[in-house]
Amino acid sequence: QVQLVESGGGLVQPGGSLRLSCVASGITFSSYSLAWHRQAPGKQRELVAAITRVGFTTYADSAKGRFTISRDNAKNTVYLQMNNLTPEDTAVYSCVGGAYWGKGTLVTVSS
Repeated sequence: QVQLVESGGGLVQPGGSLRLSCVASGITFSSYSLAWHRQAPGKQRELVAAITRVGFTTYADSAKGRFTISRDNAKNTVYLQMNNLTPEDTAVYSCVGGAYWGKGTLVTVSS
């Protein structure tokens, strides 16, 4: 059974940081490109960042310079380090590998 389980979300003040984690099981983790998506209330889901099997990364314009995606194949984990958060970053963040999605973790940026 394939599972992707996110963690690390929560409430943070504007300008703060969070580190999201996504642990995968049931897949050959190192064979997959991985990505983080987010969906804000009332908005469409959007790609935030992606990382290939060999570590090449891409970012949405809104994430460039503030977010960093990384992976640890030994731990079957993909991370999203988010800095300088703004209220516009409030969303449910989900990780995806191939056709497999996690359920997401809620990030709320508010004072």
